[in-house]
Amino acid sequence: MNCSDTTLHTRRRAQPERQIQVAVVNHLAWRAPPDVWWTHFPAGGRRSRINGAILKGMGTRAGVPDLLIVSRGRLFALELKAERGRLSPVQRETHAAMREAGAVIGVAGDVDQAIDLLTEWGLLR
Repeated sequence: MNCSDTTLHTRRRAQPERQIQVAVVNHLAWRAPPDVWWTHFPAGGRRSRINGAILKGMGTRAGVPDLLIVSRGRLFALELKAERGRLSPVQRETHAAMREAGAVIGVAGDVDQAIDLLTEWGLLR
């Protein structure tokens, strides 16, 4: 295996949640009614200390789920985890606070679980 094969293999393994998320977003794009709005919350990833401090000062919070979806005056949020992914303590705290404020939060470990939640919530046709 040459260096480029190793790099490609590492990149693929490092992004399974992204692949799940792209598939879920495609389902939303195809199947969500017109009154459903969604966005990805891009708070994850590595940032410099300065950039992190700027974002925190602007109100960015840790642990926000990957997808934020609004429909019928309610906030639905979907956290996507890869096969062995687990919620971090800050994610658990944030999800609990969001639920306390009235949001509906779900965690899915694969595309099928995510689609099942979105369907249960009435967000897909």
